[in-house]
Amino acid sequence: MQVLQVQLEVGPDPAEVGRARKWARSRLAGSGIGDDEPLAETLVLLISELVTNAVVHTGCPAVLRMLFAAEGSGVRVEVADASDRPPRPRHAEGDDTNGRGLELVDGLADRWGWQPEAVGKSIWCEVDRVAPVSPVSSLSPHRVRC
Repeated sequence: MQVLQVQLEVGPDPAEVGRARKWARSRLAGSGIGDDEPLAETLVLLISELVTNAVVHTGCPAVLRMLFAAEGSGVRVEVADASDRPPRPRHAEGDDTNGRGLELVDGLADRWGWQPEAVGKSIWCEVDRVAPVSPVSSLSPHRVRC
């Protein structure tokens, strides 16, 4: 299986999240995923959450990678940072303004996880391209993940 990989270095500044979203949209369009497709909306939201987690919780630069399978079967997003602390999913209550990032990733991605790297860790998620994905309709607290 051939895979096309693109990557972007992200600085340790929350303002970089917007730059990462813009970059991701252009790369998705270049891969044939239209900006108005639900899959693109879902991937941009996932990227936003993973990059935000990396820059806010580590204060370190990160690397955003997107991997596109040649068969068009799906997209894998990875965000690597220099922190070796594993991600800690939290449950936000009511009006909490943060704490929902990994909960969103769990609800939107078909698979997600993390792994240690030589320096730090990488958090990844995958979205299959076979069925349309809607950011709103695919949120379900009862979905089982691998």
